[in-house]
Amino acid sequence: MIRTVKKGGTAADASGTTRRRRRRRAVQYLLVFLGGVLVVDALVGDNGLVQIMKKRDEQRALQQTLIRARSENARLREEARRLKEDPAAIEEIARRELGLIKPGEKLFIIRDVGPADADRRR
Repeated sequence: MIRTVKKGGTAADASGTTRRRRRRRAVQYLLVFLGGVLVVDALVGDNGLVQIMKKRDEQRALQQTLIRARSENARLREEARRLKEDPAAIEEIARRELGLIKPGEKLFIIRDVGPADADRRR
């Protein structure tokens, strides 16, 4: 037996169709809302894009600090090696930092004369 449905349909068919449409629309809204929540979480969540970018910047800064520290270590190692092996290096530092001179040497302190002092002496 074949049934045919008329275009007009009955009131029960119309209310059933309306319920299905409402349910489908509610499911669509729910999916859009959940998708929006997921996108926002992916951008600003604990492991989101913003956090990843901050961590990358922090990593770059730490790498630069590490490079500077390694460079300073190498310089200090070289200076320690020179101080152990080279007596001239010890003498240079003693003269520069402590102002020491050898016996028999004379120390001359030369001061620059400013323009105001030069005019007074004439």
